[in-house]
Amino acid sequence: MITNPHFRPREVPTRHHEILIVGGGIAGASIAFHLAKNGKKDIALFERNSLTSGTTWHAAGLIMQTRGTHALTEIAKYNAELYSALEAETGQATGFKRNGTLGVARTKERLYETARNASIAKSFGLEANMISPSEAKKLYPALNASIIEGAVFIPGDGQTNPVDTCMALAIGAKKNGVKIVENAEVTDLWRIPTGQYQVRTSGGVVEAEVLVLACGLWTRDLASKLGARIPIYAAEHFYVVTDPMDFVTPTLPVLRDTDGHVYLKEDTGKLLVGAFEPWGKPLPMGKLPKETAFIELCEDWEHFELPMTKAIEIVPDLANAGIAKFFNGPESFTPDVLFMIGEVPGLKNLFVSTGYNSEGIEYGAGAGRALAEWIIAGEPQMDISFVDVARFHPFQLNKTYLHDRTAEVLGLHYKMHWPRYQPETSRGVRKSVLHDRWARLGASFGEGMGWERPMWFAGEGGATENVYSYEEPSWFEYTSQECHAARNNAILLDQSSFGKHLVQGRDACRFLQWLCAGNVDVPVGKLVYTHMLNQKGGIETDITVNRLSETEFLIISSATVQPRDKAWITRHITDGWNVAITDATSAYAVLSLQGPKSRAILSQVTDADLANASFPFATSQEIDIGYARVIANRLTYVGELGWELHIPTEMAQHVFDVVWEAGQAYGLQAAGYHALEHLRSERAYREYQLDLTPVDTLLEAGLGFTVDWNKEFIGKEALISQKNAGPLKKRLVSFKLRDPKPVLFHEELIRCDGRIVGYISSGVKSFTIGTSVGMGYVNHPAGVTKDLIENSRWEIEIAGKLYESDASLRAFFDPNGERAKQ
Repeated sequence: MITNPHFRPREVPTRHHEILIVGGGIAGASIAFHLAKNGKKDIALFERNSLTSGTTWHAAGLIMQTRGTHALTEIAKYNAELYSALEAETGQATGFKRNGTLGVARTKERLYETARNASIAKSFGLEANMISPSEAKKLYPALNASIIEGAVFIPGDGQTNPVDTCMALAIGAKKNGVKIVENAEVTDLWRIPTGQYQVRTSGGVVEAEVLVLACGLWTRDLASKLGARIPIYAAEHFYVVTDPMDFVTPTLPVLRDTDGHVYLKEDTGKLLVGAFEPWGKPLPMGKLPKETAFIELCEDWEHFELPMTKAIEIVPDLANAGIAKFFNGPESFTPDVLFMIGEVPGLKNLFVSTGYNSEGIEYGAGAGRALAEWIIAGEPQMDISFVDVARFHPFQLNKTYLHDRTAEVLGLHYKMHWPRYQPETSRGVRKSVLHDRWARLGASFGEGMGWERPMWFAGEGGATENVYSYEEPSWFEYTSQECHAARNNAILLDQSSFGKHLVQGRDACRFLQWLCAGNVDVPVGKLVYTHMLNQKGGIETDITVNRLSETEFLIISSATVQPRDKAWITRHITDGWNVAITDATSAYAVLSLQGPKSRAILSQVTDADLANASFPFATSQEIDIGYARVIANRLTYVGELGWELHIPTEMAQHVFDVVWEAGQAYGLQAAGYHALEHLRSERAYREYQLDLTPVDTLLEAGLGFTVDWNKEFIGKEALISQKNAGPLKKRLVSFKLRDPKPVLFHEELIRCDGRIVGYISSGVKSFTIGTSVGMGYVNHPAGVTKDLIENSRWEIEIAGKLYESDASLRAFFDPNGERAKQ
């Protein structure tokens, strides 16, 4: 992840600090506050102008605790906890009040999504009440209740004054010893041979052991001086403030009309109307006024017309309101609508906290705490993998890519959060060499880490548009056919987007033995499914290792976590190891041939002996297919007999043509990533970031069989301690709904004898079994035992409704894994 790794000579510093934070907005102030609260003493914070003068000063100050996922809610719910206590702790008023959030839904689909989110609130003990239109109008008298289907009211939510809240954090940090310096612009920064950082300001050169960049819009350009890639981009963000209005009282709830792209909040007797319009206005940094604090941009009523029209629809009194202020200010956005925190890959002790997508006040408290804990402990203390700065690929720094994606990202805040949603912008970045062949077969493409991947097939000439739904999206009919083909005949999948890393060197085997929980010191050609763990035994990577030679290993990982996997491995290659890592992702295309007839098909195009005795499961061989020589891995992620063919990229089209032609006599069908998701879930194969995260251990995930207890590896001590502590209090359990109609996706609540004990980490409608299946972690203080599983009443809560479910510690489809080894 480094473009310029060279050190610069050390200059004589005027000051030295253990930790230096650059940026005096909500992100920087929160980090400083939490570092100091947790005992760090030698901390300085530099702000180029005045505190809050970047983007914090013009934030709306909304306080929302419930988000669309449990992981995000875990971070966001802390804002109300912290902000409500700040005044008492610091003496600085924050303007925080719990006047509640009223989220209205204009459509039945939005009401269903709202109800799903209200269920998530229950997991955290947060009150979230689904109410009728008439009940909503009682809470918000000016509401046009005739155009809504219903609403949710969260009384613990509210609003705060962003400037005062940030100042309270700064005062709290100062009281605990943090040195805050305003009007201290950082004009240059570099790393010195000792590994420490130096920054140049008008007051001289300051040196620090740990450098934290929390400077919002300016983080990308500043970080680039160190060779760090931080993919954020600015967009214009709008709101208007009305003249005083009679119905606007201090206790008026914040109104969120996501179907109308607007939010409305009380502002000293006035109404602030803000927007996340469907398509935003990206803003190149060069168009920002230079050397300016408290930036305000030009009015744009034409762009604001749609959200303002919608605001008047929901609150008709706005039609006659005077406008006291039209505000337009810049905010920073990321390619995936999630902020980024963490240590920059390849630059030890360089941390960032940025890209808050106009939600810095809502996430700043929890993100600041999480990053402070990471800095102090040396590794994250909660699951932040989904917001880890290491998650991005180098191409995502491309400014044209960011410009185009940012326009869409801004609007995604308030658009429907459909399951399996596919971005529309910045597409066609990375294409498999087989792309045109899949297109001719009627592929509907989706995007993963920039890769264009077939998601489902409509057939030649068929309509490939995604029609999203929580019940039956447009692809279910076709995905069902692909799943049945996999179970009865064979399918061909393009998995060229697999991350592929060569780990080579004299110490490669010893290094991977220390890094991986499984035994990778195996004969050449043996495939090992294994994981890399943190010190707590949490899962950091989910990979397959192919030993190519005594000193060479090919590591295969999911496309969407490939950059993070590489960063994790690279972080551990210290000077003492004779090891090198090379990204080989583009060197090989991957065709996955899966299904009971896959051996028969492959036998038509190769002279290799494919029988079990000659080519066992979980082994790899180089074989001839047509005129090509390929690496054939006998593996499956769908639960069937099959091979993953790693083909030199330039030969992939030839191999595809040969295999496809041979397969037609056996009913071979093309299949996409939706089918892959359904099939792997039926077999209860885990997926990283859904079923496996850094806060889940291999024992909890039911993957203890992958561990080699006879060697040393990172995280072993924690696993042994957990193993010896008695019944596991948390375990990954499979669920099968008894009602065939509801559809599981993600985040639905798990109830055991009426109590909430977890949530579904991943779920699908199983076209093989005929009902929805899913997996999720169950938490039980006395242990998640076989007796608990078999003798409890299990229900899954979907959008507030309960559905009876069967539970099992094994997969409901082929629990012994016999089909893959036939």
